[in-house]
Amino acid sequence: MKELDNLNPQQREAALYTEGPLLILAGAGSGKTSTMTHRIAYLIKEKGVSPYRILAVTFTNKAAGEMRDRVEALIGGGVNMWILTFHSACLRILRKHAGLLGYKDGFAVYDPTDQKAAMKSIVKELNLDDKRYTPAYFLNIISSCKEKAMTPDDYLQTYGEDYKTKIVYQAYQSYETLLKKNNAMDFDDLLLNAVRVFQRDEAALLEYQQRFQYIMVDEYQDTNSIQYTFVKMLAEQHQNICVVGDDDQCIYQWRGADIRNILEFEKDFKNAKVVKLEQNYRSTGNILAAAHSVIEKNRGRKDKKLWTEQEPGNKIVYFRADDEREEARYVAQEIDRLKTKERNYSDFAILYRTNAQSRTFEEALSGREIPYRVLGGLRYYDRKEVKDIISYMRLVQNPADDLALVRIINEPKRGIGAKTLEKLQALAKVREVSLFQVLADEEVVGSLSAKASAGIRNLVEVVSQYSAEQENLRVSDIYDGMLVKTGYLKVLEDQNTLEAEGRIENLMEFKSVIYDYEKEDMQLSLLEFMERIALMAEVDNHDENENAVVLMTMHSAKGLEFPFVFLPGMEDGLFPGWRAFDREEGLEEERRLCYVGMTRAKERLCLTSANLRTLYGKTDLTRESQFLRELDKRLIDGDAIYEKRKSARDPAFLDGYSRPKPFNPFQQLKEVKQQVKEKAASTEHFEPGDEVVHPKFGRGTVDKVDHGSIICVSFLDGSYKKLAAGLAPLSRYIPKKERD
Repeated sequence: MKELDNLNPQQREAALYTEGPLLILAGAGSGKTSTMTHRIAYLIKEKGVSPYRILAVTFTNKAAGEMRDRVEALIGGGVNMWILTFHSACLRILRKHAGLLGYKDGFAVYDPTDQKAAMKSIVKELNLDDKRYTPAYFLNIISSCKEKAMTPDDYLQTYGEDYKTKIVYQAYQSYETLLKKNNAMDFDDLLLNAVRVFQRDEAALLEYQQRFQYIMVDEYQDTNSIQYTFVKMLAEQHQNICVVGDDDQCIYQWRGADIRNILEFEKDFKNAKVVKLEQNYRSTGNILAAAHSVIEKNRGRKDKKLWTEQEPGNKIVYFRADDEREEARYVAQEIDRLKTKERNYSDFAILYRTNAQSRTFEEALSGREIPYRVLGGLRYYDRKEVKDIISYMRLVQNPADDLALVRIINEPKRGIGAKTLEKLQALAKVREVSLFQVLADEEVVGSLSAKASAGIRNLVEVVSQYSAEQENLRVSDIYDGMLVKTGYLKVLEDQNTLEAEGRIENLMEFKSVIYDYEKEDMQLSLLEFMERIALMAEVDNHDENENAVVLMTMHSAKGLEFPFVFLPGMEDGLFPGWRAFDREEGLEEERRLCYVGMTRAKERLCLTSANLRTLYGKTDLTRESQFLRELDKRLIDGDAIYEKRKSARDPAFLDGYSRPKPFNPFQQLKEVKQQVKEKAASTEHFEPGDEVVHPKFGRGTVDKVDHGSIICVSFLDGSYKKLAAGLAPLSRYIPKKERD
């Protein structure tokens, strides 16, 4: 088979080894897909194996389609073999054997929308608080259980019988009953039930064991417990199993991937052969050496090291910015400098750890009129939670903004259905008033359901209160109030999902936007802020077909490559993320993510960090990332990476710098909630003559207090304000000598 001549010696060795267990450790950019497809073609063309007896499974339809096309190109025609995703393969098995588990022919497969609708009905049936116990909360736990083949009874036995676990147990049990009643399975069931078929019926298992003489599994490092069991059972008879993967690129453990599957392959399959694909065809020598100097610090990994026949190339550039804005300006400036006639903007990628980081880069690129697109997510200002909170603030600034009100009237859920909303809008039109004025009419609100009435009263009260006081409040105070007092933040917290967690991080980061503007102008009004945000949010810079700089998370970048790559935010607490410091396994996964990010670069790699970073609405002094300190310094150009000298006489170098607290958006969330709570419960008593301080207006003197709720203050700048007690951020002035 002359096509094998296109392979390097290690790839060829793997393609020709067909009998017995085989582990192909395929490093980043080492040509694993080419190796796998040539191996399949060799089995068919040279060894005469029927395609019917080969099974190849991977994780995405795109990967399966690409593999199928390349095999067909190699063998010169169509191929009747199973090159499928795990879910597709299991579905085929279940279409034939689901009756063994009590399912009827033609069972339905519920997608996430169907699952959510089913769980929503269960929450209602169990008479649970749908704000505290959301469908997403239960479905997240159930999915995790099914990945471990854990039944509702297993869950209860494992986690004990306290109040909350009993509720989860009831929801899980009811969900399973509903699925069976509707003759339906969800995506997790496809994997779990295929394994159950094999466990319960020896004949069914034997049928597929005999059929699939050769089994290949792509991205083996990403398999979870149930996928591992499925593959192991199928391969038990012939033992001709070939798994391809890279333990250094296992970055989805938070999603259920079990790195032990690839690390312990040789224990599971005795006499397994291991072939390492270490020749990289993507990156220059210096990039590979730098990436290796980081990943080799992981203890739980197979020994291997990528190399290339390419030149060493440019060294890795490191830039330490004063703050995150200078960091973003530097990256935009470098893209401008490196962009030539021979280069496209799409040759450049900015890969960050969290979506919340994208904002400053979007603004810096827009400022230089550099086109960009955000992959794997929306532009910062297009994200639902950001649009929602902006709508709340628009409503405070202008309660007559019907468009803003319609967007958030059911965010969070307030029991206002589409038909009810239509009637309310029709009434507003007849009366020739705003929708908000209709909602403020007690007679109208009293005609709604109890839930809707309570929700609308709260909304009207909160918006009216902050709208009346908007001139006396900082924008950040209004923002905190909208998040907490409307219940928006609590609903996200109660969902307890990764998606909700990402939304909370974005909301905490929006406070950084506000703080940036307030630093420039302490007198900033809500109207001025909303005008600036509107201009920023309306920048049209999101054409997916445009030749544009790519912004995305490192998780989303796996499998991609770019000539120029920037990795910003190289700071402890941001990257590695703040959770990683809780356990060694977490730090190792973050290090693998760093390795993945670095090996996306083909020609140039630039790492950046900021000395001061405002993230999630809080400014902190940062410490350079542990991964920067692990880099081989001989491979770096640019700023020096701080390393504490070991001399006993050496003074402690900025204690806050050397041991900062890791960024934690949820700590900031607690602070926001506490601040709002303290303001609402404020009982500080002011008398005429008291000297006070307001963060927006400065020092002043209390003239009088009306009815205990309105505080009249004359400020040193000559202004006279009437402030709402318990809402305005007013505190007693303490002279400097007393503070000291």
